[in-house]
Amino acid sequence: MIGAIAGDIIGSRYEGRPIKTKRFPLFDAHCRFTDDTVLTVAVADAILSGSAYRQSLWRIGRQHPDAGYGGAFQRWLQSTDPQPYNSWGNGSAMRVSPVAAAFTSENEVLRQARMSAEISHNHPEGIRGAQATALAAFLARTGSDKQAIRRRIQDRFDYDLGRTVAEIRPDYAFDISCQGTVPEAIIAFLDSDTYEDAIRNAISLGGDSDTLACITGGIAEAYYGGVGAVIEREVRRRLTPDLLDIVERFRATFV
Repeated sequence: MIGAIAGDIIGSRYEGRPIKTKRFPLFDAHCRFTDDTVLTVAVADAILSGSAYRQSLWRIGRQHPDAGYGGAFQRWLQSTDPQPYNSWGNGSAMRVSPVAAAFTSENEVLRQARMSAEISHNHPEGIRGAQATALAAFLARTGSDKQAIRRRIQDRFDYDLGRTVAEIRPDYAFDISCQGTVPEAIIAFLDSDTYEDAIRNAISLGGDSDTLACITGGIAEAYYGGVGAVIEREVRRRLTPDLLDIVERFRATFV
């Protein structure tokens, strides 16, 4: 989960200011957590507490009202009885990484990913994006190599993972859909050789940078076994105490 949060924080600097290079400072004064982090932590809270995903996302999301939610999700948070709104946006994929860390079978990971998505993102593409992200991270965590991950995600979800970051980068533009974000984020991981390299790949695509890097980061952390001490320290000092408490309890339980 730290890997996803780190990707969000690093990528936040470039959301709306896309770059097409891997050469950039990882952290500066403008880096902060966004809705990607808040909702990732909320998914973790639901798993820890045994509460419904809807309940945890609604409660924790409302505790951080200025995190940068999209308009439709902001209305979901403001409702007293939030309902799914058929979204195919990448919000379902950005928040799903705790599912890959907490559950021990592929079937359960897929089931929980669907459940975490469909409280808001119940469009088939929203569910597909969450499941593909969770399964990729689960396979990475449980020892699959990159070629096996590529084949498994392509075969199950019909994503084109045969491209490279260098091929995608020149023409890639801001895209908030799962179908236009999740395959590219997975490729950013597949083309990497370290956690940091994966994050640089994702942000260098120039799209929805914090969400791309959040999705990539959750998979990369699972594969490479962590994010490194320097990145973790920078992440921890940017989280509020309530979010950090959930992160620490989740890691103590599942990592």
